[in-house]
Amino acid sequence: MTNETVSTTRTIEADAAAVFGVLVDPSTHATIDGTGWVRESLDDVRLTEAGQIFRVVVGHDNPSDGRFETANRVEVFAAPDAIAWRPGEMQEDGSFVCGGWIWRYDLAPSGPTATAVTLSYDWSEVSTELREKIGFPPVSAEPPFGLQHLENSLRNLADLAEARV
Repeated sequence: MTNETVSTTRTIEADAAAVFGVLVDPSTHATIDGTGWVRESLDDVRLTEAGQIFRVVVGHDNPSDGRFETANRVEVFAAPDAIAWRPGEMQEDGSFVCGGWIWRYDLAPSGPTATAVTLSYDWSEVSTELREKIGFPPVSAEPPFGLQHLENSLRNLADLAEARV
């Protein structure tokens, strides 16, 4: 773990295909999100490949932030071993501009019916300008705050995946 990446691992009592099945469904992301910021999915489509873009509504309790839409581009799609996406914005010309951070889930078998899932948050490509404007990382790298959000996300993911088994 670098000083610009935070990650944590949890064993989930479901096979990798079941866990991956939850992650590729953007409608589950509000339930999974350990920060409480993801509010709802705007796209009713499962993730199937790298390069795909899905949108969600994000909201912060901080009144100055309010609610806004974010686009996410799938960067890694290796079913059922890994998936990652970069949040960003769609521009009026249809292009995607990422903010420089990435969420990544790595899945590995852990016994016959369980999966070790590592969730990583990496903000190493965030520009100096954006770091100053937003303050990075908004999910702190300092324990326990940053790890708490990631651990909450993995707990929520476990609840959803284990319920499907």
